[in-house]
Amino acid sequence: MATPQTPYDAVLHAARDVTRLDSALDAEMLGAALLGSVYAVAETDRDNAVREFVAGFLAATSRRRSAAATTIRAVFAALVPDAEGTARVRPGAAAPAWAGQLGRVHLTGAWAYGDVYGDQTSYLATFAYDDTEGGPEHALVVLVDHNIGITKDVFVGGPAGRVVEQAREICTEDELTWFRTEDPSRMRAEVSRHLAVTDDLGELPAQGSLATDRALVGARLAVLPGSAAGAPDVPPPTDEERTRLVRAFLGSPEAARFGLDTVADAELASLHFCLGLLLDHAASFPDADPMRWSPTVAELFLLDWVHRRAVLDMDDAAMLPRVLRGWAAYAARQRGLPVPAARRTDEAIEEMVPEFARLYSTGERRSPATAAVAQLMADGVDPDDPVALDAWIEANRHRLTDDPA
Repeated sequence: MATPQTPYDAVLHAARDVTRLDSALDAEMLGAALLGSVYAVAETDRDNAVREFVAGFLAATSRRRSAAATTIRAVFAALVPDAEGTARVRPGAAAPAWAGQLGRVHLTGAWAYGDVYGDQTSYLATFAYDDTEGGPEHALVVLVDHNIGITKDVFVGGPAGRVVEQAREICTEDELTWFRTEDPSRMRAEVSRHLAVTDDLGELPAQGSLATDRALVGARLAVLPGSAAGAPDVPPPTDEERTRLVRAFLGSPEAARFGLDTVADAELASLHFCLGLLLDHAASFPDADPMRWSPTVAELFLLDWVHRRAVLDMDDAAMLPRVLRGWAAYAARQRGLPVPAARRTDEAIEEMVPEFARLYSTGERRSPATAAVAQLMADGVDPDDPVALDAWIEANRHRLTDDPA
């Protein structure tokens, strides 16, 4: 056979046996895998790249009359119904009997499960075809990572009942997880909101079946009630709200346990600076929840974020781990987390302290801007003195522009 001349010819060749598949589900999974290669190589706005590819494919193959060509056209139209030209697509006369069931599914159940900290939530929905010719009942599982604000992985497969039971069993056996029936409209909104971020990533998360199942996930989400528009990001607390949060914490037993309610006057500036860093870090997340702390969030903060975003003096560096331990314990009680969950976070922070101290001393994770400010302070320059600041910048211009960091 001749080598395919265009990407559309390559897809037709890859789909040459589509009519031999056993069901509409098998065909939709094949179609999604083919479109997954388009999704994976797109550099930005991947969902739109797939939509444009499908529109181009339908236009380029409009005169093809083979059973495989007309069937894969129908598969793509079912997977990406908002692509241009899909309304005119019809399965050919030689299409398999299951072709009429492409995309014709209904929801049979929806659940959600995750960790008590709120690091990740998995959404699970099951679907059945309107006719048994379409294929077996199957499950959609979507993993949302709240720490990076994306849909991290997706999966479509079965048997649906077994997928649900496995998720339920895992959560039953682990006290630091939860499992519940989910509102399908909430599932659609939350998954769509985070999936939109994933679609625009410069680099997709490694492993998983995100690319190969993405088109099928979009088609199944469209079956759910509600809208793809998720809840807007939670705004960070105002200055007044931040003040109330700090006062409530300093009056808590957790603050007293770590000696933060009676610090010496000389330490007050560092205490409030460190508390401000915790609130600033929380505000950098889409949900802006200053009460959501876990071993993972603590690690992101203590071993990465604070080095890139803040300049600490020795008093601040000595104070910060203690403030974080007190605040995380306070937040765990406010959220009603199990005692083992709070203890795990505290132990994790304590274990991170030596590495935090090392990173503070080496400055290896400082951003160029943070490194420049740190150097400015080390050189004794007052940032509020514009003349001194301009003179320092001029004297260190080569360092600021040539530093590979």
